[in-house]
Amino acid sequence: MNKKVIIIGSGFAGLSAACFMAKAGWQVVVLEKHNMPGGRARKLQVDGFTFDMGPSWYWMPDVFERFFNQFGKKVADYYSLHRLDPSYRVYWQDGSPMDVPANYNELKQLFDSIEPGSSQMLDKFLEEAAYKYKVGIQKLVFKPGQSLTEFIDRDLMTGVFKLDVFTSMKKHVARHFQNPRLRELMEFPVLFLGALPEDTPALYSLMNYADIKGGTWYPDGGMYSIVDAMHELAISLGVQFHFETPVTSITVTNNKAEKIVTPKGEFTADVIIGGADYHHIEKDLLPEKYKSYSDKYWTTRTMAPGCLLYYVGINKKLKNVLHHTLFFDVPFQLHGEEIYKTVQWPTAPLFYVSATSVTDASSAPEGCENLFFLIPVAAGLDNDTEELRSKYFDLIIERFEQHTGQKIREHIIVYKSFAQSDFINEYNAFKGNAYGLANTLLQTAVLKPSIKSKKVKNLFYTGQLTIPGPGVPPSIISGEVVAREVCRTIF
Repeated sequence: MNKKVIIIGSGFAGLSAACFMAKAGWQVVVLEKHNMPGGRARKLQVDGFTFDMGPSWYWMPDVFERFFNQFGKKVADYYSLHRLDPSYRVYWQDGSPMDVPANYNELKQLFDSIEPGSSQMLDKFLEEAAYKYKVGIQKLVFKPGQSLTEFIDRDLMTGVFKLDVFTSMKKHVARHFQNPRLRELMEFPVLFLGALPEDTPALYSLMNYADIKGGTWYPDGGMYSIVDAMHELAISLGVQFHFETPVTSITVTNNKAEKIVTPKGEFTADVIIGGADYHHIEKDLLPEKYKSYSDKYWTTRTMAPGCLLYYVGINKKLKNVLHHTLFFDVPFQLHGEEIYKTVQWPTAPLFYVSATSVTDASSAPEGCENLFFLIPVAAGLDNDTEELRSKYFDLIIERFEQHTGQKIREHIIVYKSFAQSDFINEYNAFKGNAYGLANTLLQTAVLKPSIKSKKVKNLFYTGQLTIPGPGVPPSIISGEVVAREVCRTIF
């Protein structure tokens, strides 16, 4: 008889773990509190509009392809991909827009037009970033983080200085570029990793490689197409899903998880994989004596940002708007410090807009536009009220209208906000975080919360609060890593 594993949560990490465990011959049951798979990557459908509720950037297409390839499938079996060109637009403080071309030679020309000779530095920067991407995404992230001996690896040992683990991203970028715009452009991909560029290891210039060389893509039907694909694959592998089944407790006897309790009944299994919020499982589901980490441990963790999100549908089409737009029209440093240093609601926030209907007409009714607004904010803030959300929405709408030269306020027919209290209520997110644990040097590899419980021998974890870290591709990898570790250590 096959061994049985229960996975709590069906986000990208949970879906990935489910597929790999089923492939390994296990009986797999997934318990999900919502009425659909996806976790933070759920979709919202309102009056003909379809919004991706969470992730909206499709980077690292090789990671998605690798995932499906391991099951004899390919991405094209499930959804079509389109590379966006331009990749995205940036509005600067003087109000001028800059479109970032997908074509590398065109990008080099753009760099030289801003800072003569900078294209040669871009070549050098990306050559180094390519090495980091190869070692980081194809090797480092697959380490389970259970022992330092995992990192006794020739590529890692011989290339430790090339990985720039002990240099900050800010210093690394400054060595290559002088112009403030180019510096901010190259620092932008690490904004959501959980620290300012001066506190983020330059290893993460691999994100620039993912951006510039890997490209920015869009899956037909939106990011939820990935969820649908992984769910379909899991079903084909025999995985059973129980939706609207929140877990209320885990019963542990003699250091072994015996059963999972839900409002719909009790479930038993040989192994449990927690794909829900790690802190929530520890704090709310396990008996006190079986927690691996203390309250003090969690309160001293550095979190990646939270988010103020707005899902907006308007009854008009916009002109000259791209799929992705970054509004860097206010000081970058001030907002960053308010997220990571002073921990307060932003004075003048940077923000981002995704207009999926520019690329995908199916995401909005005919003649309408689908807009997703995101303001990164510090995790753990108080006073998440409708009044505060409205205040920030008014701020960014005014700036959006000013920069695009088009009015949208009076054309809004769908509006929904989603912020810290929603992340807590909907996802049990620690401190209402949106992206998980920050990728700082002291929270890397073995210094992250362990994928294996220190107190419960058959309890494992996956997702953005453990190995390898935040983001969609890392979460998919996390599911593979935990499945391999379960199979290696349990039986």
